[in-house]
Amino acid sequence: MKLNTITSKLLGMAAAAVALSVSTHAFAAMSDSDVEPYLKKQGCFKCHAVDKTKKGPSYKKIAADLKAKPDGEAKIIKNITTGPKVKLEDGTEEEHKIIETKDQGDLKAIAKWVLSH
Repeated sequence: MKLNTITSKLLGMAAAAVALSVSTHAFAAMSDSDVEPYLKKQGCFKCHAVDKTKKGPSYKKIAADLKAKPDGEAKIIKNITTGPKVKLEDGTEEEHKIIETKDQGDLKAIAKWVLSH
């Protein structure tokens, strides 16, 4: 009887450890290497490129404009989450696409990735 109690406690602890590791991973912000594929999936590269101007400014230009500003990260997050009107390179305006994720860790990772260029 004692062996069954110990075994069930060990199995319970193992299950709890697995659940904790899975839930911790589920809430971890995306890594730097995850950002570019995610932005491609979201369609961001239709208007932006890393180092050349397309319909929208390059990530390099965005970083140059915002990197030194204390609210640079917040401005990027606002643009990708609220869909404000933005002026395109040809002078026209349109609403910026809203990104799917609402996870603050992911949004910060995306903003940091943009600012790193």
